[in-house]
Amino acid sequence: MRLLLQRVTHAAVDIEGQRVGEIGQGLLVLVGFGKADGPELPGSRLWDTLCAKVLDLRVFPDNEGKLNLSLRETSGGLLLVSQFTLYADTRRGRRPSFSNAAAPDLARSLYDHLAADFAAQCPGPFAQGVFGAEMRLDFINWGPVTILLDSAEYEKG
Repeated sequence: MRLLLQRVTHAAVDIEGQRVGEIGQGLLVLVGFGKADGPELPGSRLWDTLCAKVLDLRVFPDNEGKLNLSLRETSGGLLLVSQFTLYADTRRGRRPSFSNAAAPDLARSLYDHLAADFAAQCPGPFAQGVFGAEMRLDFINWGPVTILLDSAEYEKG
């Protein structure tokens, strides 16, 4: 699982000209699932660790401008968007290969589980895109602050 976090002042997702999700200040989280991710991932220690990391990572400024506050502490919003291209392999040729991404049925199930977990735990507004849809994202990256969380790095210990 790869989670690309972007601290935003605003983020929205549209499908075919219709707004399906929107938050104010918070995190836009692009999520992709890889071949190594299986149906046992939701509820696992790794899953819980990464979910907590998203909610508790100190990427918001305190009164002195230091990055000392988390999404939980700021009651910020979270916009979750599926993004299989996080598993793009660009080592050969000019066309990315997506063979390292999880199969669509499994990825959809994992995405739905993740969305439910974040919806239940998010301290502020929660919104999400639609799995597999062609989406248009509109956001203002604040900082910019962009951080990649890769489950493979957490499995190493």
